[in-house]
Parts: sequence; C-alpha cells; structure tokens
Amino acid sequence: MLINRKWLTLMSVVAILAIGLVSGCGGGKVENTSGDKGQSSVATENKEEPFKVAFMYVGPIGDAGWTYAHDQGRKEMERELSWVKTSFIENVPEGADAERTLTELAEKGNKVIFATSFGYMDYVLKVAEKYPQVVFLNCAHFKSADNVGNYYGRMYQPRYLSGIIAGKMTKTNIIGYVASHPIPEVIRGINALALGVRSVNPQAVVKVVWTNTWYDPAAEKQAALSLLDVGADVIAENQDTPAPMIAAQERGAYGIGNNTDMSSFAPKAVLTTPIFHWGKYYTQVVKEIKEGKQWDHNYWGSMKDGVVDLAPYGPMVPDDVKQLVEAKKKEIMDGTWDVFTGPIKDQSGKIRVPEGQRMSDADMLQFDWFVEGVEGEIPK
Repeated sequence: MLINRKWLTLMSVVAILAIGLVSGCGGGKVENTSGDKGQSSVATENKEEPFKVAFMYVGPIGDAGWTYAHDQGRKEMERELSWVKTSFIENVPEGADAERTLTELAEKGNKVIFATSFGYMDYVLKVAEKYPQVVFLNCAHFKSADNVGNYYGRMYQPRYLSGIIAGKMTKTNIIGYVASHPIPEVIRGINALALGVRSVNPQAVVKVVWTNTWYDPAAEKQAALSLLDVGADVIAENQDTPAPMIAAQERGAYGIGNNTDMSSFAPKAVLTTPIFHWGKYYTQVVKEIKEGKQWDHNYWGSMKDGVVDLAPYGPMVPDDVKQLVEAKKKEIMDGTWDVFTGPIKDQSGKIRVPEGQRMSDADMLQFDWFVEGVEGEIPK
C-alpha cells in the first residue's frame, strides 16, 4: 500500500509539471493567501496583483480571547474581499520587536498593516513616517497621522450590560475584576462594569487586582483565585485568556468573560461575555483604502455598528435579568442613553460627571480615575 501511494504521488507531480509546460511560464502560479497553513489560491496572469494586508498580534491566535477575535476578523475580511491577500505575525512584544516587525511587513509590500495592541502606538507612528505609501491602523490607541489611524470598539457598552447581570447574580455583593494593564481602555471597562453593577445593586463593590500582563494564564488564574478568597462570587476580567473563568468554575462562582464567548471553557460559570466582531470593520476600511476613499482615522465602533456586543446568556441567567439588560441595550442602541452619563462620582464621592451630561470621547479615552464602588488603586 505504501508503494502505491508513492506511485500515485509521483504520477500527480508529473501531471502537474506537464500542465505547467503546456500553459507556459505565466500561468498556474500558486500564491499563499494568508497566514493559515494550507490555505492558498491560484493567481492567473490575467488577474491583478493581490492587495496585501498584514496583521501584527501581541498574543497567539489561539489565546481564545483578544488575538483570536482579531484573527477571526482577518479571516472574515479575506473571505469577503477576494482580491485581498493577508498574513500575520503573532506574539510580538510591545517594544523594539514591534518596530522591527512593522518595518519588515512594510518592506514586504503590504498596503495596509494592522497593529493590534495599545503598546504598539509609538512604534507605529515612527515606522509610518518612513513608509508614507502604507496605511497603518493601530487598535486601542488614540494618536493618528496622515497614514496612521486608530480604531477600537465601544466595549464599555456591553461591559456595562454585563455589570447589570453581575450585580443581580452576586450573593456576597463582591465582584472580582482581573485587570491587565492600568491604561485608559482597561480603566474605562472596569468603571463601566461597576456602573452597571451598582445600577441594580448599590451595595455591591468591584474589587480590582492587576496582573500587568495581557497573556499569562497562570497569573490570571491566580489573580482570580485571590479575589475568590476574599469573598467574590462573580469574576470579571480584562485579560486575553479564559483562565479567570476557569478559576471561577472550579470554585463554584460565576464569571463575565472578555473579547470572545468563553462559555465553552467554563459553561457552569460564564454568565455572558462582552465580545468583539472585527470582521465588518476590517472589510469596510480595507475596501475604502483600496478604492482611494476617505477612511476614518479615529474609528470607535459601537454596539449599533455591530463591532461590540454581548455573547449569548448562560442558562443560569434568569429571564427577568435578561429583560433588564435588553431594555438598557435598546437605550444604548437607539442613542437615547449611554454609559457615562451623569451623575457619576469617583471613589472619593466627588461628582465627576454632572447629572444629565455625558463624558466626551476625549475624556473617556484618557480615563485615569475609578468610579464610586470600585475598590482598588490605579498604579502610577
């Protein structure tokens, strides 16, 4: 049987070579169309050169969270735009390696480069100056230039809604929050969840533990366990893996996931997850750039845009709680209300957002204080 397989393989190769000789040097060229192993398409001499788009990821695509969500968006965009050829590099640290990687991607002829972490910001701006013909788009930062844009989703909206669920489901009135880095994005998420919690349960508090990492399952799980040890019975997170959810399930507690639906990792714990849908944005902006249209240099997509949402509710969430969440979601979707609408107090009890006013995007993008009800400090 082994000899027969080798013979068939040899005959197949001979047949392919024969076809190539008949068709001439210009046809039948096989091009790799993405970073996925084994995925390819045939580019004929009559087709235009593929539009190359690259992604630089801070974590592995198998993290089941942040990077996985971006990579799903990359794949969706490539399916929607047949003329696009994508590639990616994963596990790029937020340091000098980022500058080297961005330069490498620009030198390879990529027309658009997506950098998917806040810490890449200054390296993106530096490299972009050297390659004005390339468009660089950096996720979660707040600076831009002629050929540099920033993009993110208003994750604080579904995070507030998940806070409503946490506030209704807690028995101890302690919500634990496993936080990654003390940057505005993460602080904003903690505040949004706390506001949601206290909108239905003013006695509850949100206790914060920092890990100072995006991807470290062991550290994330340990942080969750430390919160469970002090009485938390719901664990929320702003990490890239489901490790805190696994810790919650092991202790018989509930959890609020992050980035992608994490219920498969802890089905008895996960109440819901604030999630990203990047595919629609990636498809839209790459198409605009390719066609020479104006594209948004400062994109902040909302629940209405479909960039962020809540994952399906866990079976343990009661119908009356779901109804509360859906009612508030409708207000967010139709624009009659948004999360950071006053009155909002900080930890000291000082009014930071007066009644009837909404925080501006500029203020939200520079969050450096906690709302009332959050227990923890923001490292300097």
